[in-house]
Amino acid sequence: MGELFRSEEMTLAQLFLQSEAAYCCVSELGELGKVQFRDLNPDVNVFQRKFVNEVRRCEEMDRKLRFVEKEIRKANIPIMDTGENPEVPFPRDMIDLEANFEKIENELKEINTNQEALKRNFLELTELKFILRKTQQFFDEMADPDLLEESSSLLEPSEMGRGTPLRLGFVAGVINRERIPTFERMLWRVCRGNVFLRQAEIENPLEDPVTGDYVHKSVFIIFFQGDQLKNRVKKICEGFRASLYPCPETPQERKEMASGVNTRIDDLQMVLNQTEDHRQRVLQAAAKNIRVWFIKVRKMKAIYHTLNLCNIDVTQKCLIAEVWCPVTDLDSIQFALRRGTEHSGSTVPSILNRMQTNQTPPTYNKTNKFTYGFQNIVDAYGIGTYREINPAPYTIITFPFLFAVMFGDFGHGILMTLFAVWMVLRESRILSQKNENEMFSTVFSGRYIILLMGVFSIYTGLIYNDCFSKSLNVFGSSWSVRPMFTLYNWTEETLRGNPVLQLNPAVPGVFGGPYPFGIDPIWNIATNKLTFLNSFKMKMSVILGIIHMMFGVSLSLFNHIYFKKPLNIYFGFIPEIIFMTSLFGYLVILIFYKWTAYDAHTSKKAPSLLIHFINMFLFSYSDSGNSMLYSGQEGIQCFLVVVALLCVPWMLLFKPLVLRHQYLRRKHLGTLNFGGIRVGNGPTEEDAEIIQHDQLSTHSEDAEEFDFGDTMVHQAIHTIEYCLGCISNTASYLREAEAHFYEQNSRYQLTLWGPEGNILDYANKQLAGLVADYYTPRWQLFVEMLVQSLAQGVPFQQQQFDKNAFELEEAFVLSTRRYPSQPQGDTVDLAKKFFLKYYPRWVAGSL
Repeated sequence: MGELFRSEEMTLAQLFLQSEAAYCCVSELGELGKVQFRDLNPDVNVFQRKFVNEVRRCEEMDRKLRFVEKEIRKANIPIMDTGENPEVPFPRDMIDLEANFEKIENELKEINTNQEALKRNFLELTELKFILRKTQQFFDEMADPDLLEESSSLLEPSEMGRGTPLRLGFVAGVINRERIPTFERMLWRVCRGNVFLRQAEIENPLEDPVTGDYVHKSVFIIFFQGDQLKNRVKKICEGFRASLYPCPETPQERKEMASGVNTRIDDLQMVLNQTEDHRQRVLQAAAKNIRVWFIKVRKMKAIYHTLNLCNIDVTQKCLIAEVWCPVTDLDSIQFALRRGTEHSGSTVPSILNRMQTNQTPPTYNKTNKFTYGFQNIVDAYGIGTYREINPAPYTIITFPFLFAVMFGDFGHGILMTLFAVWMVLRESRILSQKNENEMFSTVFSGRYIILLMGVFSIYTGLIYNDCFSKSLNVFGSSWSVRPMFTLYNWTEETLRGNPVLQLNPAVPGVFGGPYPFGIDPIWNIATNKLTFLNSFKMKMSVILGIIHMMFGVSLSLFNHIYFKKPLNIYFGFIPEIIFMTSLFGYLVILIFYKWTAYDAHTSKKAPSLLIHFINMFLFSYSDSGNSMLYSGQEGIQCFLVVVALLCVPWMLLFKPLVLRHQYLRRKHLGTLNFGGIRVGNGPTEEDAEIIQHDQLSTHSEDAEEFDFGDTMVHQAIHTIEYCLGCISNTASYLREAEAHFYEQNSRYQLTLWGPEGNILDYANKQLAGLVADYYTPRWQLFVEMLVQSLAQGVPFQQQQFDKNAFELEEAFVLSTRRYPSQPQGDTVDLAKKFFLKYYPRWVAGSL
């Protein structure tokens, strides 16, 4: 159980694998997934290693499988996935796999080549069929006496007086429909208007034999006179990639050609159908096994790649490998080696030998389906050093709980929990479906995170007494209005004449004590509801945030103790905890003190904690309008600020100076100073123990050459980061609470939870204002900067974006004019105004 809170203990092991058993042993270790191989040939080029030819063969098989997969997906054939994990084929089976893949690839390429040729021929015949049909229509139209008289008037003047008959040539072809306007203008300009163009659209799109796309084309016929114009027309047609076809001049010949073309089209269609059927059969047979083939090939490739990391002894009969592996899994690793040796048929067993090393092992944290998502969240921020405390188990609670503190809605928490429970109950079926939707896969992988977030949201929602922005009156309110009628003589006229009346908790009987659980539902109708809840939630955020940060600093103490680094305790942990406690721990104490020291009778005299905390750093205590919380406050706060300031040089200077002193002591260990010259002297018994301890320590800070400058810079960075981080992290909790406040404020004012409100209105309008004023500017900023970076070919400026986004957030949370905490007017009227702004076309029908 202790290993859950700290990374696994690792050891460096040396493996001696017989050449004939190495392949199977590595395969078994790969299936186990508990070892990390080290590269024992770092100076050898990747193309000069022993198994490079086998890796190339696997890559070639993988390429062929990708080609087959591409053809399967192009044909919209589903790939069968039974979830089977096939065993790795033996090296002797690689020849059969290569032959099988080669056969399928060649067969598909031959089918594709023949099919492309047939489709090209089919396209040409189809185009010729439409040309013959359309040109016959052109000539029939030209045979019309009225049209003939109108069109011939353009040609007769040029032929008058010559006495020779007029004879025109023509060419016919097919061109893409979108090129017709440009084609027509080019003909007109190049031929100076001495050609006559007729074109007609082909109703049905035609399939491109190369791409398989359907394109729209048009038939054209061009009339001209003379060979010179004929050459120009053909060159223009060639430039526009138009297909020209021979067209007989007489109707009888066109009719006979059309009949022959139709016959050939019918024959080609039959052949194409048979070819496509054969292609479908080949692809369907491959689709049943291609996933298994992929797994086998990639496992083989991984094995040979791993074998290239091994060293070969001089006898060429044994492979030597070094692996990092968990100590707790050594037995299972040895069992996997025995199993691999048995499968290979070797009689010589493989040997595992543990090695002693000063190198830092890799960090390995065991996970399961529940902790996997939380471990990924931690690893996204950074992976800890070997044997450091793993934050993931604590994140299981802190991450969803802090989310729920900011979210805090009982109704939404139920919806989130139900969705997560549905994913958890159906996880086996969902995993078997192999959903390729990236968005859903991301959500599904975090199903347990969402489950805990929903459960904690239900808990915090009950505490906040918030269910879809509505309070639940379960136990009855502890506030009573009756004493106000008795003491202040309230009447019905008082109620009608005052839109807002204030209950005085100092009056006996008005406030009957705390609500049994959560916040009293009476606050749901109070005009100062948001002011009260904002103050409460911001103080809770500060308390929980500071506790969270102090817990994280406290965990570092266990690391320092485990790694036996007393300097980090004396000059790191202690000043850090004092610094945080003196400032922010004191703030938490002030919050609890104010909650307990002031009640309903003295609340008007309660001073502002914010003003006090600011004056604490300014050493300003002359503000008469903000009274002291307790006697001696000025002296205590001055003392705490001085202590916090002293912690800064404590963290910054002491550790580097002590490390420098220890380094110089070790450097001069075993020497004596005679007249400024160091003379060797044998080490004492105590000094020998120190030397031996330093040599065996795997976590020694001075294992490398000590550099005081680097150590000083590193310590300065750490000190500045910690001091500023305490302030910025506290501010971030306040910003999150402030953002939650404005989100909740917008929900209350944008929804119709009033006399005429209902749940449907709430669901439709709750975040309209927040999306428009809070999130939309961020998306616009992100898209603008992304487009700018792509246009200029420079990397995305993440720091600039964060800066601008923070300025937007700061402007939003400080701009209370958008969502006033105490709105004036009826809730329905306010909602109408907001709705007019965002959905004006729906107002008439919905409000």
